[in-house]
Amino acid sequence: MAKTTQPEPLTGEDLLQKVKSLGNLSKEEKAKQCGYYTVTKNGIVRVNMMKFLNALIDAEGIELDSTSNGQGRGGRTASHRIRVQSNGNLLIGSAYTKKMGLREGDEFEITLGRKHIHLKQIEPSE
Repeated sequence: MAKTTQPEPLTGEDLLQKVKSLGNLSKEEKAKQCGYYTVTKNGIVRVNMMKFLNALIDAEGIELDSTSNGQGRGGRTASHRIRVQSNGNLLIGSAYTKKMGLREGDEFEITLGRKHIHLKQIEPSE
């Protein structure tokens, strides 16, 4: 009996494109078509749904794991949306400044567009 090599499972954009091209197939069949299966010694095909679903989540760029690194309870996460406050201010929360690696005292130049605000960091003079 000749041993066949199993295909490498698809990941990233290749995985997303393949899943979209498979249309109305079942989840299990899509997983199989994308290489997320194993064949037992007895020739039984087993679909690895957890690996397939995790690969889809990764390919979509969805972050499910906590990024608090054990510091406190985590709190709210950045939603990439803000709302003008009743006093007319826009508040950019610490989740954004931490993600950008900003520190107290960092300065920015504000440029207004039609419907956007551009912040350009001003480098401290040496």
